[in-house]
Amino acid sequence: MTHVVILGNIFKEVSNLIKTKTGASRCLSVNNTGEVYLSNFQTSKMTYHGTTTVGIACSDGVVLAADTRAIAGGYFIAHKSVKKIQKIADHLALTIAGGVADAQNVVDTIRHYSNIYKLEKRKPIPVKSAARLTSNIFFSARFYPYMADIIIGGVDEDGGSIFNIDLLGSLAKEKYYSTGSGSPVAFGILDSEYKDGLLVKDAIQIAAKAILAAIQRNAGTGDGFDIAVISKEGYRELSKEEKDVILKKI
Repeated sequence: MTHVVILGNIFKEVSNLIKTKTGASRCLSVNNTGEVYLSNFQTSKMTYHGTTTVGIACSDGVVLAADTRAIAGGYFIAHKSVKKIQKIADHLALTIAGGVADAQNVVDTIRHYSNIYKLEKRKPIPVKSAARLTSNIFFSARFYPYMADIIIGGVDEDGGSIFNIDLLGSLAKEKYYSTGSGSPVAFGILDSEYKDGLLVKDAIQIAAKAILAAIQRNAGTGDGFDIAVISKEGYRELSKEEKDVILKKI
């Protein structure tokens, strides 16, 4: 019985840490008999959130897109030019949605292990391995979770691919995906316009259209958008001039 009480106290402390750090919507709780269960609590009012990100796997590469607005609390605009697409390596990048600090920490960790892999193996880390690494990072912190939702994509020997990883480490390979508060709007565009065998040049238009639709319909999404392309030639972000041309076509 003593061990049960001690274990219960430990889980109570973990639960309190989860509440304090992240404001997650569910946490571990323990009743008087030492039984562990998931309970709900209010999210932190100062968690940065509100975003729309998109990832599309193409026959000749990967397209990642995101808006540039970060909000805090209800819908206070905390920043208007956030970089939500983060380069990991020349063949690999990811989009971030959720808490800014948590997402940046995850990005730094993935970059570290990606560089270590390249030094040890003398070749870039496979996209699938990077996705599994990201999943392990999130899963290992499930009792004290990173409040972030990731789309990781890249090009390797198997071609272009994207994966989604949620805050508990669930990993899913997708043809296209969207995260953030504006994702329901973005999915409407993606579902109707995605086709197998899509080329990067066509996927850029679809991704931009999805983000712009979310900007129009979601208060947490706005200010601008970024688009990155990953192909066999490497990683590059579209210039302002290129994005202006896209806007004229949509």
